[in-house]
Amino acid sequence: MISLDSLIDKIPEGYTQGMFCNIKYGITKQTFNDGKSFKIYGKELKGTDFISLNYYMCKDKTYIKPCEMSPDKVIGFLKEVKIIEDGR
Repeated sequence: MISLDSLIDKIPEGYTQGMFCNIKYGITKQTFNDGKSFKIYGKELKGTDFISLNYYMCKDKTYIKPCEMSPDKVIGFLKEVKIIEDGR
C-alpha cells in the first residue's frame, strides 16, 4: 500500500500541472510548520472540478482533511495524478 506521505511528496512545492482522468489540472502545494503540514489545491484548467485538502503530520499519526469533498476523491486524485514535468 502506498503511504499518504509518499503521495503528498510526489506533488512539487509551488505551482505545477498534472493529468488526472485525461484532464489537465493546475496544482498548487504549500508547505507549513517546517514540513509538517501541507495544503494542496488542484483546479481543472478547462472545467469546474477541483481538489482541495490539508495534510498534517503529527506525533501520533497523520491526518488528511479534505475541503468540501470526500476523502476518497482526494486520495484517488493523489494516487492517480501524473505530474507534467516543467508544468509551470
